[in-house]
Amino acid sequence: MSRKDDLGRFYKLLEELQEQCGGFRRLAECTGRMTWPKRGVYFFFEDGENQSDSGDGLRVVRVGTHALTQNSRTTLWNRLRQHRGNANGEGGNHRGSVFRLLIGDAIIRDRPAGTFADQATAKWGVGGSASADVRKQEQPIETVVCKHLGNMPFLWIGINADPGPNCQRGILERNCIGLLSNFRKEQPIDPPSKAWLGNHSSRETVRNSGLWNQNHVGEGYDMGTIERIFEQAIEEGSI
Repeated sequence: MSRKDDLGRFYKLLEELQEQCGGFRRLAECTGRMTWPKRGVYFFFEDGENQSDSGDGLRVVRVGTHALTQNSRTTLWNRLRQHRGNANGEGGNHRGSVFRLLIGDAIIRDRPAGTFADQATAKWGVGGSASADVRKQEQPIETVVCKHLGNMPFLWIGINADPGPNCQRGILERNCIGLLSNFRKEQPIDPPSKAWLGNHSSRETVRNSGLWNQNHVGEGYDMGTIERIFEQAIEEGSI
């Protein structure tokens, strides 16, 4: 089987998952009061970003999970909430979400110089914390990130494995990213559109992979592993 064939099989699995989830959700509309599995893997799509080789639906632009360190208590909703930012859509903390950091980086590079405060753009993604003054100047960028990310459709699959780097969630995440990524591939499959925001990213891993991911984009994948974990979770109704 070719990678193109494997991608076709992968998107068929996502169609089954979409049916189980009752359709896409968008983070701007989500709350912790909704039903979420304790732990899982999520798949984000983006309006205007379509499969061009493996099918005719939206293409996945981000795969992620959580609780990959021993004794981690992070839940799926905790992680999604970090990505979403403030419930009112007016800010967030990109230092707690690489997803937000990457989108904000591309937004800064896409907008005309002077759109955001110089201190905010210079400090974006720097360090694990920032002063109240820097955070205040960064808020306009965080708010634009909220709008962009909050409108992205996504699906999720529950996999309640114990935390750890070799748990089923981590294995599925790595393999799905390896399958989807076009990073340094001679023949890209389902490449991003010319209008994709990620084309403005400062990270080659994002621009070249076509994903809002940095880790695992240059790794391989095993389709049998993806199908086994996916099918077991779907069979168990883990959503």
